[in-house]
Amino acid sequence: MRKTILTLTTFAAAGAAFAEDAAPAAAAAKVSAEMFTINNLWILLGAILVFAMHPGFALLETGLCRAKNSVNILAKNMITVAIGIITYLVIGFQIMYPGDSWILGKFLGCSGFWVSCPDGAAGTIAYNGGNYGYWTDFIFQAMFAATSVTIVSGAVAERIKFGAYVAFGILYATFGYTIIGSWGWGGGWLKDLGFYDLAGSTFVHSVGGWAALVGAIMVGPRTGKYVNGRAHAIPGSNLGFATLGVFLLWFGWFGFNGASVFSADPKMVAYVFVTTSVSAAAGAMSSMFTSWITQRKPDLSMILNGCLAGLVGITASADCVSVMSALVIGIISGVIVVLAVYFFDRIRIDDPVGALSVHLVCGVWGTLATGIFSPDHGFLPQLIGVVAVGVASVAISFIIFSIVKRVIGLRVSREEELKGLDVSEHGMEAYNGFQIFSNE
Repeated sequence: MRKTILTLTTFAAAGAAFAEDAAPAAAAAKVSAEMFTINNLWILLGAILVFAMHPGFALLETGLCRAKNSVNILAKNMITVAIGIITYLVIGFQIMYPGDSWILGKFLGCSGFWVSCPDGAAGTIAYNGGNYGYWTDFIFQAMFAATSVTIVSGAVAERIKFGAYVAFGILYATFGYTIIGSWGWGGGWLKDLGFYDLAGSTFVHSVGGWAALVGAIMVGPRTGKYVNGRAHAIPGSNLGFATLGVFLLWFGWFGFNGASVFSADPKMVAYVFVTTSVSAAAGAMSSMFTSWITQRKPDLSMILNGCLAGLVGITASADCVSVMSALVIGIISGVIVVLAVYFFDRIRIDDPVGALSVHLVCGVWGTLATGIFSPDHGFLPQLIGVVAVGVASVAISFIIFSIVKRVIGLRVSREEELKGLDVSEHGMEAYNGFQIFSNE
């Protein structure tokens, strides 16, 4: 009898333990293990596609800048990915997604240091309703963190110290992108207000764009860019690289927007692919015609940035606007990116690759367009979000750049700039064998 009681007790304890472990899975949406695997795999593929955007940025920036700075640009783009992943690993993920660990209202939170995957089903099928697991969430979001910082690289290219950029990147990825992103994607006050940003017109592109604006102003224009009150064109070294970079970015954007649906829903993912591509194509076309009218020639660099402008413009609303609205958003993005390039040149803010025009101006436009074209989201929350994120991004980036300027210094010397940052900063050249040396 006693043996029977012990057996029943043991069985009951085992059943309780099983029920406790199974409870998180039961709390998830009714998703099969197979469907969870498909959902999870799609988000991982999305992370791969977002990663593919980084070589796109590297090629675009290298191609639109001078050959003597190619090594420097490639080094910055390479190290930016590492910065995004490591800072996110240490504390960034916990700041951006604090859960209930808010320190100051819903403006600042942190759930601790280092990543910590919940045990059992809580870290997999029950983590987010059967759409993806904890580690998938981390690596996908880490790719986004790196993207926001790399936007700054283009705007300050060809004259910022490499060490200064690295220091800024670490601090901004840790405390800029994450704190501001938590306001919306982490369940903060902007989320409660009704602000909407599917994949980052604001939380990635504008956050990076505002910091790029501060950096471009504080570092100052390149030597020879503005002479006697006039802007002088400084041609890039390789438009083939730049074009390939844009193709890679467009390719990666399918994951950037498509995986931000956060499931493998066949209808919604396909729909986001369509709106994303329509806006990109419309941006390329309208920027071509705009530059053709204003410059009497169809400028390739404007077409490339027009395509990116369309992509940035649709990023906030790719899942919630009609295809026709995506077309209109892309057309307007392509026009304003060209006009913005002219505007920044007129006010003497030097931006070698058009990062401000693409990511800042069109990021703001795309965020506001969500409130204009989406039937599900109001305009006022979008406007409040744009203003709040702009103020916060400028303030945080200004503080960081000021600290870096005092400690390291921001700009290379005139002699180093003229020589090229490849030699002065890295002691090597990207293209060797073109100089004839004499032993005499």
